[in-house]
Amino acid sequence: MTSQRLRIVPSQFVVEHLPNSTFPEDDEWIALVRAPEGLTVIREAPPWADGERWKGFYGDAAHGLDQPGMLAALVGPLAAAGIPVFVASTYHADLVLVPDHRLDDAATTLREAGHRIAD
Repeated sequence: MTSQRLRIVPSQFVVEHLPNSTFPEDDEWIALVRAPEGLTVIREAPPWADGERWKGFYGDAAHGLDQPGMLAALVGPLAAAGIPVFVASTYHADLVLVPDHRLDDAATTLREAGHRIAD
């Protein structure tokens, strides 16, 4: 298992599906994924946003793209605990989102799996 040092991103996020868009109308997004069925947008949750809010774990140290198992070491324990995830990967690390109301459960699960979470 690959132990990682993580931090909790202070923002809350929303994940949106825009079925008829190829690019959002604003530039307030964190990550975009374009697929045949539309555009998926991750953005900081504005106060008026409806729907599920997500919190993110992000690695404190960059890891190489050729290092296997980094994402699996995070999502595996979360899946085993029944905690949903949504992931956006960057060049340096993975942003692992969990539902806001499951943040404490997720942090406990990741610690029990050997990861360190900065306070």
